[in-house]
Amino acid sequence: MMLWRALLLCLALAMPARAEQVVAGLSQARVSITTNFAGSEILIFGAVKRTAPLPAEGGLNVVVTVAGPSVPVTVWRKARRLGIWVNSEAVTIDAAPSFYAVATTAPLTQALSDTEDLRHKVSIPRAIRAVGTADEAPEAETFTEALVRIRQKQGLYQILPGAVSLTEQTLFRTSIALPANLTEGDYRTRIFLTREGAVIDAYETTIGVRKVGLERWVFNLAHDNPVAYGLLALAIAVGAGWGASTVFRMLRG
Repeated sequence: MMLWRALLLCLALAMPARAEQVVAGLSQARVSITTNFAGSEILIFGAVKRTAPLPAEGGLNVVVTVAGPSVPVTVWRKARRLGIWVNSEAVTIDAAPSFYAVATTAPLTQALSDTEDLRHKVSIPRAIRAVGTADEAPEAETFTEALVRIRQKQGLYQILPGAVSLTEQTLFRTSIALPANLTEGDYRTRIFLTREGAVIDAYETTIGVRKVGLERWVFNLAHDNPVAYGLLALAIAVGAGWGASTVFRMLRG
């Protein structure tokens, strides 16, 4: 065992350090969802640390992704039956990010090769896991495409080519807009350095998105004590109805 450890240590010391590495930071590592939450913006910035001269060939690119929690999603297709639009077919996608943004210094196809995209699952279609959907409905890929279109319209899926600024191939920064309809959880943030489409270094951190205040109390009550939550909702509805009727009578009188 000691011999193997010594051999591994020798190999590690013999391996050259990466010539270019990511040093990055976030403007905030936590987002609080309150009753008046209208969205937020995360500034992602950093620099490229070098232990060797700047390569003469192959331009440097930066790719930044922010992914919300992935959950199963059922996508329905509507069809017209007897003059009424009804759900006809459905496909269950194993895991789709509740939010996903990819920002780059150049178009993604230039900044990242297809092989690296497949390896790191950077593009939106690759970030969605839809195993076995072909058995559920014909042309199952159209259901995934529909999900992407819908979430893009909602601002939940964002493709931002050129949104990462890179100065002197050293300093970079970008901002990601988080919409108001965020899902609570940890948002995985990744930064890739690429040259000629190949990833040369990567950095990963998380952004915590949490409900606070009244939102957190109501959320916990609904999940921990649904009976009390139901009674509270009923009491609020009755009180609101009684208050509205009282005001209406006063106005008429």
